[in-house]
Amino acid sequence: MSTEAVAFFDGRLVPLREANVNIATHAFNYGTGVFEGIRAYWDADQGDLFIVQAAPHFARLLRSARLLHIEVPYTVDELVEWTRELMRANQFRTDVYIRPLAYKADPAIKVGLSGIGSAFAMFALPMGDYVPTGGLSVAISSWRRIADNMIPSRAKVTGAYVNAALSSDQAKSDGYDEAIMLGDDGQVSEASSSNLFMVRQGILVTTPVTADILEGITRQVVFDLAKDLRIPVEVRPIDRTELYSADEIFLCGTGVQLAGATHVDRRQIGDGRPGPITTAIQERYFALVRGRAPEYRHYVTAVYGGKA
Repeated sequence: MSTEAVAFFDGRLVPLREANVNIATHAFNYGTGVFEGIRAYWDADQGDLFIVQAAPHFARLLRSARLLHIEVPYTVDELVEWTRELMRANQFRTDVYIRPLAYKADPAIKVGLSGIGSAFAMFALPMGDYVPTGGLSVAISSWRRIADNMIPSRAKVTGAYVNAALSSDQAKSDGYDEAIMLGDDGQVSEASSSNLFMVRQGILVTTPVTADILEGITRQVVFDLAKDLRIPVEVRPIDRTELYSADEIFLCGTGVQLAGATHVDRRQIGDGRPGPITTAIQERYFALVRGRAPEYRHYVTAVYGGKA
């Protein structure tokens, strides 16, 4: 990595220390921004860095931006290429977390969205595991997941993540690794910042997009991997108590990656270890993200082309 970090700001690559916004910026005052979390994985044997699901992430960013009337002056392909340039400028040779942001950029004291200028920026930092991947202890949060008719749950809105922060902080203060959130109907939605899957009687089950979840990019990858492994999948509502009697549970998302949960509200799940279905999907996923599985190479974008 270079001695000085580089960011994408105002349409060009600049030193990260210069990529600053005014405290009067609308997004800073009102949370009127959207973002993505994208990972890139270094593989020393291939001498390359692989960005995972770059195009789907940026397509979701543009959808999120439209919901908040934020203008992004780039196509998906242009954003992917700027991300590759950013990786090269930082000379990353490690696992990386990439944060693109689109936001209301005018210095304005105004509660609204229309008539306020937009901006786009992106930075990246080295990152390993966000949470342990081998056995999480999770709790059902007393904080309910925001409903889509309050703040769009299918968009990654910056201000909305106070909801996730409150539930995650509560769980960690109580000695857990992560929180699971219920919707207003009392049924399972997702974890604080990741989607949830459980296994019951050999069937992989997850909540529908109508359960106020983020339509996860990694969630879709799990569907694809499960299909290849011939694991049956159901998308349906999940009751809280079903989690207590599940055979396996795991969380998935860019940040958490694919992490097995072994305890819910201090109740052991299965034999207290990540189960066989979790392990099988996890093994394929970690091969995929490092570009080690030829059949899944289309999920990743090489940064250096093996010339790092």
